[in-house]
Amino acid sequence: MASEHDRAVLQAIFSPNTPFEDVPGLDQEQDLIDDDGPFDADSLRQVKDLESRGVSAAEVGDLQGALDLFGRAIRVLPRRASAYNNRAQTLRLQGDTAGALADLDQAVSLSGGRGRTACQALVQRGLLHRLAGQDDKALQDFREAAELGSEFARQQAVLLNPYAALCNKMLRQVIGKLRNPDGCEPSL
Repeated sequence: MASEHDRAVLQAIFSPNTPFEDVPGLDQEQDLIDDDGPFDADSLRQVKDLESRGVSAAEVGDLQGALDLFGRAIRVLPRRASAYNNRAQTLRLQGDTAGALADLDQAVSLSGGRGRTACQALVQRGLLHRLAGQDDKALQDFREAAELGSEFARQQAVLLNPYAALCNKMLRQVIGKLRNPDGCEPSL
């Protein structure tokens, strides 16, 4: 009997471009947590409240209000990565890609490349690099986020890897021939 991991591997081989949220336990990102231990509990509560209010403001289109709230959170705990990641999303929505990238770099640096915030920041930075045509940088960020458990990042890394794409194409051809040995090759 195949394990969950075995099924996930087989699905990745045969359908690398399809999401597989239906495979239990595959997306480990949901299990990631940030290490908030070094921060004062009162300041941490205040910052989390500011961030929550900032996210709500952004969701209703008050981007300047969101930026102000994230800025306040950063001033209270400038060594905590989460507010930088959230501010980067808001800056991106405003079209400030350079500002978003700077905040994402800061979020990855402060998080030490670990935890939920690092994973989210790496995915977001990878997407910005991809939009800018910087596929090598995007691939690196997606690989790091995938190592942290992001299924979306793993899929993006597969899409950006030319060797994997070629291997998958050849594998689909072989499978097609096995399924239909007398017929024409399936079109890809």
